[in-house]
Amino acid sequence: MTRFALQDGRRALMVCLDLDGTTIDYTSTLHEPVREAVRATSAAGHTVVIATGRTLRATLPLATELGLDSGYLVCSNGAVILRIDPSLPDGYEIVEKITFNPAPALELFREHLPNAHVAAEVVGVGHRIVEGFPEDALMGELEVVSWEELAAEPVTRLTFHDPGSTEEEFLAAIDDLGLHGVSWSVGFTAWLDINPEGVNKASALEQVRRTLRHQPFDTVAVGDQRNDLEMLDWAARGVAMGQAPQEVKDMADEVTGTVDEHGLAQVLLTLDGVPEMLQADR
Repeated sequence: MTRFALQDGRRALMVCLDLDGTTIDYTSTLHEPVREAVRATSAAGHTVVIATGRTLRATLPLATELGLDSGYLVCSNGAVILRIDPSLPDGYEIVEKITFNPAPALELFREHLPNAHVAAEVVGVGHRIVEGFPEDALMGELEVVSWEELAAEPVTRLTFHDPGSTEEEFLAAIDDLGLHGVSWSVGFTAWLDINPEGVNKASALEQVRRTLRHQPFDTVAVGDQRNDLEMLDWAARGVAMGQAPQEVKDMADEVTGTVDEHGLAQVLLTLDGVPEMLQADR
């Protein structure tokens, strides 16, 4: 049996899962049918890789809940790659951390969207925030700084939030800004993540795929938002959640049920060996 073959000889897959709106609902609740399906996917011999916009600190507890105690996690929309291993002192190591100069983007936002709140990720620690950012939306330690202080150091990710705008208004405003030299995506509310240019979930997952030596045609990805577009296009089988925006559904190869309908579990149950492992656990 090869490293990436199941017991019956069929090939194991690299299964890439978004978190919010896909694996967990928008209240950060992990529903039991999804938890069981993810654990059964791993038990069946497939490689499960989380790919999320969440920070390292916000991702690790969910990986534990899903039974993922080894392997790789893609965090911060691809800017941070972790290898989790219980034998390591912290239980993980940072394999990749890509940063960029935040000053040009900060200058644009301060000029054109002065009411937007902003935060910069500090990997493994928390965030540096400009006063006014909703602190209950972030995990880890928070340090309030000025715009100038925020612009002074390279970052893996900037997050902007405009509480006075609808998603449509925020998208229109971002289009008018003409951001250059960065990658960006807008979430399901007026939230914007900015990453280093060319960095996204797909770029990080391709690095993980090559490291693990999975074949490109042995990849599956499931997501629900615009920061999943590149990942869904990259995967041999890209699946959009039922509540995803139309542009995300258009990018995907197929559409599953909504997060409240446990759409991810529906997808995982189509993978070789997963129904059998799920049945064996009951």
